[in-house]
Amino acid sequence: MSPKSSSKRTTVEQQPFVIPDLTIKDLLSAIPAHCYKRSVLRSSSYIVMDVAIIGAIYKATYFLDALITPEHIAFPNALLYPAARFVLWAFYTFFTGLFATGLWVIAHECGHQAFSDYKIVNNTVGWVLHSALGVPYHAWRITHGKHHASTGHMTQDQVFVPKTRSQIGLPPFDPTKEDLAGASIADEVKQELYEALGDSPIGAIYDSLRYLLGGWPAYITINASGQPRYPKGTSHFGPSSVMFRPDQRGQIIISNIGVMLWMAGIYAAVSQWGFFEVFRVYLVPYLWVNHWLVLITFLQHTDPLLPHYRASEFTFPRGALATLDRSLLGDLGGLMGWLGAFATHGISETHVAHHVSSKIPHYNAWEASDALRALLARNGMNLQGRPGGWAEVYRVIRACKFVEDEGDILFYKNAYGLAATKAAFADNTASDSGIEIVDKDA
Repeated sequence: MSPKSSSKRTTVEQQPFVIPDLTIKDLLSAIPAHCYKRSVLRSSSYIVMDVAIIGAIYKATYFLDALITPEHIAFPNALLYPAARFVLWAFYTFFTGLFATGLWVIAHECGHQAFSDYKIVNNTVGWVLHSALGVPYHAWRITHGKHHASTGHMTQDQVFVPKTRSQIGLPPFDPTKEDLAGASIADEVKQELYEALGDSPIGAIYDSLRYLLGGWPAYITINASGQPRYPKGTSHFGPSSVMFRPDQRGQIIISNIGVMLWMAGIYAAVSQWGFFEVFRVYLVPYLWVNHWLVLITFLQHTDPLLPHYRASEFTFPRGALATLDRSLLGDLGGLMGWLGAFATHGISETHVAHHVSSKIPHYNAWEASDALRALLARNGMNLQGRPGGWAEVYRVIRACKFVEDEGDILFYKNAYGLAATKAAFADNTASDSGIEIVDKDA
């Protein structure tokens, strides 16, 4: 998005996003049939692998911690011993949290019935794993299923729903001074929006940290960043919450029992080993898990490139394709990108395929993603986003401030009221073998 300013108006060149007209059959048939096969043995092996890696990290950390003494290492200053221990345990919490996120992902697959062919196995394993990570399994499974059915839908999606101009208290849209699509805006309105929204680096860093550290508990307890049509304070822990049907009440209670057992386990551990030990061994990695969950899912669904739809333009394929694949930690180099994908079972790298068919297990999602990308490329679409990491969260938070109250296909606008992307449509009547992109506003 390159702005061109005159003395009174700013205009930008927008990147086209092809609004797909593919059918569900088009998407599913592009994926090889064997990708849909689930294996309880193979799925279980990834739980064993994750637990074994976490156990090895734990053992290695304690082994190295015991060596950080004057008897084994001669540091020039006594303060370097606690500093070295702090660095060691910081690495422990980071890597344990990353691989524990892999367990979170497997529990998430259980909720989609992608773990095995057996529902009772899926829900039992999912309940155990998610409860061990403080997640209300069935409550989240139910709302997450609604999210998959209505991804990008302004009034039906369950999370990462954009705030509209009126919801954040901005002045009403003025068609004489602004372009609804965000390609042009009068400088006086641009300044007015900037003063109302702000775009300072410090503010964006604060918002990023607040979101990454508190976003997950705020979402499940009070519906923060969730569907705004729900009553204020709607909670995943309420058996009678409007998010759930009356017949799902028992499942919500079972979820709550799991979380209460988790809390009791933490209390018992603190009583046995002390708060500091539980804090560094479990609670800090737990916070890392929550952080990765928010970072991954936020970046999958939030970007100035991605559309959101009102009811008249929404279809399931459009929603499934209103997401991005990203290389988790890929901005830190190839090795870290490989580690991010390996530890979290490709949940960030194969997300589009996951939305097309959530029953595909993660170990088959790589091949499914390759097949889908070929289909999308033939239809003028590329859903590979920038690598996922902290710098990208910062960029996206600055670029995605609000959407308009009007219009049926919406793209985020920044603090200046400008949008980086516009809707385009594939011209399937093109005479050659390629795809021609049609800008309906041109």
